[in-house]
Amino acid sequence: MTILAISGLIRPMLEHRLPAGLDVRWFMSAEEAQEAVADAEIGWFDMNDQAAMAATLRAAKKLKWLNSIYAGLDFLPMDVLIERGITLTNGAGINAITIAEYVVMGMLNIAKGYREVVRAQDRHEWLFDSPGKRELAGSKALLLGYGAIGRLIEPRLKAFDIEVSVVRRSAGENTLGPDEWRARLGEFDWIILAVPATPETEGMIGADELAAMKSDAVIVNIARGSVIDQPALIAALEGRAIGGAFLDVTTPEPLPADHPLWTLDNAHISMHLSGRAQDKMFVRSGERFLANLDAYLKGEAVAPVFDPKLGY
Repeated sequence: MTILAISGLIRPMLEHRLPAGLDVRWFMSAEEAQEAVADAEIGWFDMNDQAAMAATLRAAKKLKWLNSIYAGLDFLPMDVLIERGITLTNGAGINAITIAEYVVMGMLNIAKGYREVVRAQDRHEWLFDSPGKRELAGSKALLLGYGAIGRLIEPRLKAFDIEVSVVRRSAGENTLGPDEWRARLGEFDWIILAVPATPETEGMIGADELAAMKSDAVIVNIARGSVIDQPALIAALEGRAIGGAFLDVTTPEPLPADHPLWTLDNAHISMHLSGRAQDKMFVRSGERFLANLDAYLKGEAVAPVFDPKLGY
């Protein structure tokens, strides 16, 4: 009998739809998870505590397929996944729509100075001029990363008449290769980071890249905090070397209350909420898991598969 270890948080959605003949071990805590996965062939044990998730994976000695709602799984021990040959399906695309919408929101917020409008309302102060006068139309955006999220960001920006250049390995219209984009940084008004967290992307935006940007360029990061050299970014923002940054992700998370990023008026921090700004995440994840479970039990391929050797 196939043994599954699944978080009890999703039990109301799944239990009545699971096929017969399965031994399902539901759990509600990290401690219960480690017991549940001991003999499990299939696991779905997402937790807010990433260290606990990693520990649970190490305890799952018989695991063959691990499912996760998370798209980025760089916090899991890749060596364990590789050594044991575990198939890992992730949440790529589950929250892509809302994250793409968040990118547009962040850009509009900065372009129109909307944060200052909200603050004026809190003060009951009637403004007679707009604190932001930038138009998205006619501006240029560099989009680094063309996965499930990047592919949804591009058409939304084009709808605002933004000229979008994409960084990807394969050629195409308005496409820059991995070795071309740095030399063109000074052309763009918006630099949008939607890359996976890998050794290759860590610190890809550093002091040199920041210095090459336009003085009013804005960085939008919905990838991982680690893709930016954060001290270099803070220095660039403090010195007004760039126009601003919309940061859905930071290093660390949560950002400490005394961190200097909080105090910069040209830094906008959205607390890694972009993927949570909707109510369909668990529904989509549950539907995907059930479809994959049906395929797995038939000996067919599951998707989307996360490659631990590549990190995405």
